[in-house]
Amino acid sequence: MYKKYLKRILDIVCALMLMPVVLPIIIICGLLIKLEDRGPVFYRGKRLGKNKTIFKMYKLRSMKVNAPDIRNKDGSTFSSYNDSRLTKVGGIIRKTSLDELPQIINVLIGNMSFIGPRPDLPEALNHYNNKEIHKLNVRPGISGYSQAYYRNSISQTEKFKNDIFYVENLSLVLDIRIFFATIINVFRRKNINIFVDEREELRM
Repeated sequence: MYKKYLKRILDIVCALMLMPVVLPIIIICGLLIKLEDRGPVFYRGKRLGKNKTIFKMYKLRSMKVNAPDIRNKDGSTFSSYNDSRLTKVGGIIRKTSLDELPQIINVLIGNMSFIGPRPDLPEALNHYNNKEIHKLNVRPGISGYSQAYYRNSISQTEKFKNDIFYVENLSLVLDIRIFFATIINVFRRKNINIFVDEREELRM
């Protein structure tokens, strides 16, 4: 019931409620981005969605125009707060996660959820094993299990394991826990080690 209907209804209701608060922040950040280098405000990257569909994910642009595409050894996108490709405004919105706010548009459209596995690049289809591909059984999220509890401190393989754990244990309670862990993590701007045993607790 929750996975099939209620989760989507909650996404729409929450997105509509948050839009009056989020939109002014997006506009202010957009103006600062535009003033810094006159480049585009938004970044629209192709991502994998539910059932292998490809969609464009919206973010506030945090990198310099025409910045080179740098990947980790596992093929995932390189991310660092000290990345020389970041603009001055980009460094701030990246640290505060404000660059993710436009994804509320993706939630309203229906190709993302507030909580779910973070969407991968389309090329990830070439790297998933028979179990990891099941992360595509649900809508990707603005925040997910790995982002809430580990940020970028774990490998892509471990993130995939957490994604499968989420899909197999999807529930309202788990989504609420991830939501509040995400809020705490954003304010602390660091990993939250207190929740690392959450998976074992949920299996009990």
